[in-house]
Amino acid sequence: MTSLVRHVTFDCTDAFTLATFWAAALDGKVSDEDSPGDPEALVTSEAATLLFVSVPDAKSVKNRVHLDLQPQDRTRDEEVDRLLALGATLVGDHRLPDGRGWVTLADVEGNEFCVERSAGERDATAP
Repeated sequence: MTSLVRHVTFDCTDAFTLATFWAAALDGKVSDEDSPGDPEALVTSEAATLLFVSVPDAKSVKNRVHLDLQPQDRTRDEEVDRLLALGATLVGDHRLPDGRGWVTLADVEGNEFCVERSAGERDATAP
């Protein structure tokens, strides 16, 4: 039997605050067992289960692993705008004139992630 990825874990400064951002980003839910000040916070959503663990050291370099988000019910550009309104920051804009490409954002603690085109956008530009 192979192993399954139970959840993706993020080291962070404030587990509950970061979990709250990602719960909103993924239309998920922070566990009822978690509250502000807890050393861990769990987010469940249809997209993924993420665990946030408070650690004493701050983020100092680019992530070696990151999430690529694909919007389900909105365009890539609409999703970027929504995530920026939630507190994300723009790191890099890699959108191309033909509609391809992605946008790199950082969450409220500086963890990079990308937003790609939706399935509908991909279908619209397929040959």
